[in-house]
Amino acid sequence: MTDPTPTPAPAEPTRTALTARYAGASGVQPSEDGDRLALATDLARGPVFLDAGIRDAIRVRECLSALHAVVSSDLRYTPKDQTAYLAWRRMKQQSAGLGQHQAQQAYFDWLARNDPDAWLALDPVVTVHPDAVVFEVFSKDEGSYAQVTLDHSALALAGDLTCGTTHIDFSDTLFDGLQRLRSDRPARLVIGADAVALQPGADAPVIEKRIQVPDAWLRGFLQVQSAALLADTPVELAPIDLYNALRHLRLNADQKKGGRGVRFELVPGEAPRLVLEPWETVIDSAGAPYAGRRARVIRVWGRRRVMLRRRALPFADSVTVHLLGTGLPSFIVLRCGPVTVTLGLSGFTASNWSAALSFDVCLPRPAAGEADPHRAAVVAALAERHVASVKAVAQAADLKPAEARAALQRACQHGQVMYDLARDQYRHRPLVGVDLDPVRLAFRGDREKQAHDLLHTKGAVKIVREVPHLASTEVVGDVAVAADGRTYRVSFHLDDEGRIGQIADTSPFFRQHGLKHGPSAPLIALRLAHAQAAAARAAQRGKGRQQVQVEARTYTRRRPTGEEVHHLALDRTRLRIRWGLRDAARPRLQQLVFDSVADARAAYFERVDALEAQGFLDASAG
Repeated sequence: MTDPTPTPAPAEPTRTALTARYAGASGVQPSEDGDRLALATDLARGPVFLDAGIRDAIRVRECLSALHAVVSSDLRYTPKDQTAYLAWRRMKQQSAGLGQHQAQQAYFDWLARNDPDAWLALDPVVTVHPDAVVFEVFSKDEGSYAQVTLDHSALALAGDLTCGTTHIDFSDTLFDGLQRLRSDRPARLVIGADAVALQPGADAPVIEKRIQVPDAWLRGFLQVQSAALLADTPVELAPIDLYNALRHLRLNADQKKGGRGVRFELVPGEAPRLVLEPWETVIDSAGAPYAGRRARVIRVWGRRRVMLRRRALPFADSVTVHLLGTGLPSFIVLRCGPVTVTLGLSGFTASNWSAALSFDVCLPRPAAGEADPHRAAVVAALAERHVASVKAVAQAADLKPAEARAALQRACQHGQVMYDLARDQYRHRPLVGVDLDPVRLAFRGDREKQAHDLLHTKGAVKIVREVPHLASTEVVGDVAVAADGRTYRVSFHLDDEGRIGQIADTSPFFRQHGLKHGPSAPLIALRLAHAQAAAARAAQRGKGRQQVQVEARTYTRRRPTGEEVHHLALDRTRLRIRWGLRDAARPRLQQLVFDSVADARAAYFERVDALEAQGFLDASAG
């Protein structure tokens, strides 16, 4: 039977048009008095100025070079294609007789016409504040956020500074100039619209970059940065621990169909342990003991992206890893004396919509046309002080600390405020020079917006059953779409890494396109409903055991012979238990069937309590 309702074609991704204008190209200008690091700022934004000597040129050079590695990184797989190379060769021949500025402008114009996706990333955002200079970037693959903070103690200020936020021109030419900074030559940092105009013979034309930034990229920037507010599991490592992990990754290639995660084994009062998959290499940390209240195992991905910070690692005095949970974003803070480097990693390098939806549940979502006086009050308070703690913002805005914190998180998602995780402070930082539409950035597309509308419609999304398996959970639900006058049956399997497989979806969109154009609205709605239910169960874990009918947990314990893993799955009157060493080919399996749900639940929690009493760590996802 065919569906009489035509399925709309997937819409093109929406983009935000931005224009950056620079009075020349940033670069390092050598002179008899030393090197001058001149950063041209965006003429379309407010004035920002700083002139200061750099006390440790090598430290600043390496940290800013690591920043460039992030802004230019794109770890997404792309097949080999010679088209772009041949076009670049033609463009290079045509611009052979032009000067530096004319050739650079011609290159920008050619990219804007022929390769608009090259402008997927904004130039670095620089914020000059009374206490520090902050640089921020976001990678092209939407997987890495980086922040470099230069404390004023790392600089020798010359005269007054003008506080504010702007973009800076961070080209390959500037990166090459940074490599020429040396410890035996004085160096200065100059930020401002006239920074490059002071060089000899500076009649350079204004360089204009017309940027079409996908809304998905902006949304990822804002979400990953605001996720720092949710990080509640700090882990102290020694710099040598991070070096050992990166060394092992450099010497060993990833294995196909092998795990690519890093497991943090955290036991209160003991030093953390890092386990690299799939080799199961254990790195015993030399850092401080874990100060958390309960033992747990958190598994994160994106370890190869940590390589982007390797140039700053030799200068690190301490390393702090802030974790949200398994498969969720994580943050690594390297304190390099007066310079602080923060790397934020999304849950997965590739844009994984299934895992990202579970993270979206944790963040507030702006509503269309909804007044938000608290957010306006905290933004105004920060605009006066530039940088402040939650307590100071709450006092200035006459709000309770909880209200101020929630308003600040919404302001982060609007691109008005940034959270400095290393200092636990908030900074006034307008991300771009135009007003962003937070409602448009709240969703990845129309289908996700439809899914949220379904989720907030009473009775529209119903989880029929959840069946825990040994390596995944089967979720089956009914989604009623009033516009179609139909109820669609949707099911999927969710594995331990948050990925979806074995999808069955009766909606017209899925029957016509499958997953070639992304998931359907009913599938997204069911995934969101499951994420909400899982978050509610996690919050009530250990409190309301009498209500549990379906649940799965994984416990691990490290022995000299290897890591012992126990997986428990309760499915109403059935209890499945699998245990053995992690790399065992055939772990032992036991399946028990009880007369009632109460008996199965009692046996399930009896085993849970016994494992925890024996020192097993809870490694359940989330």
